[in-house]
Amino acid sequence: MNVLLCSISTLKGLYDLSGVEVGQHFYWEIGGFKIHGQVLITSWVVIAILVGSAVVAVRNPQTIPTASQNFFEYVLEFIRDVSKTQIGEEYGPWVPFIGTMFLFIFVSNWSGALLPWKLIQLPQGELSAPTNDINTTVALALLTSVAYFYAGLTKKGLGYFSKYIQPTPILLPINVLEDFTKPLSLSFRLFGNILADELVVVVLVSLVPLVVPIPVMFLGLFTSGIQALIFATLAAAYIGESMEGHH
Repeated sequence: MNVLLCSISTLKGLYDLSGVEVGQHFYWEIGGFKIHGQVLITSWVVIAILVGSAVVAVRNPQTIPTASQNFFEYVLEFIRDVSKTQIGEEYGPWVPFIGTMFLFIFVSNWSGALLPWKLIQLPQGELSAPTNDINTTVALALLTSVAYFYAGLTKKGLGYFSKYIQPTPILLPINVLEDFTKPLSLSFRLFGNILADELVVVVLVSLVPLVVPIPVMFLGLFTSGIQALIFATLAAAYIGESMEGHH
């Protein structure tokens, strides 16, 4: 009962966190629901970039790869290596999911560091990277949770739930609570790092608008890529863990 109450409290905490606001937001009212419009706008920009890149990559493949084809093949091999390392030999079906997570987060993070969103004026609110909003990172984390539950149930059936009493039933509360803390840690890690990076750049630009912010922006590009890799690696690790049944 205590575990159930703690789990409900954790989910309620995630719901409450979806209302956290940093800066001004542009809202849409759809069906009685209040939606962060600026998150959807910037997400559509990121999706358009990814879809456009995919079209360019597969439009005219060459036997002798061009520079752009080599780049896209390298990205694919990198994602496959990450998936295989964390999931194992059955990594194949999960490459699209891990790759989508990595690329969406990577491009979203870089869009916050490279694109001058603040220059685009809205009637109210301001634009920023999609991963700068807690709703986006929580959604990505919950998708990861659904993925590793699906992977475990597909591989082991109802026997998947036996992991909660291994190696001893005494650990049942801790093992159950772990599945609720995973999305919380994933979402907070990504949201906190991207938000902090953008806030530092904004503060430095407002104080010293010329040379000083540039090194911080380059550092932000590096950390943004690392955060995308960490999220994708952890997502693959959780999927592999659910399929193998080890911790």
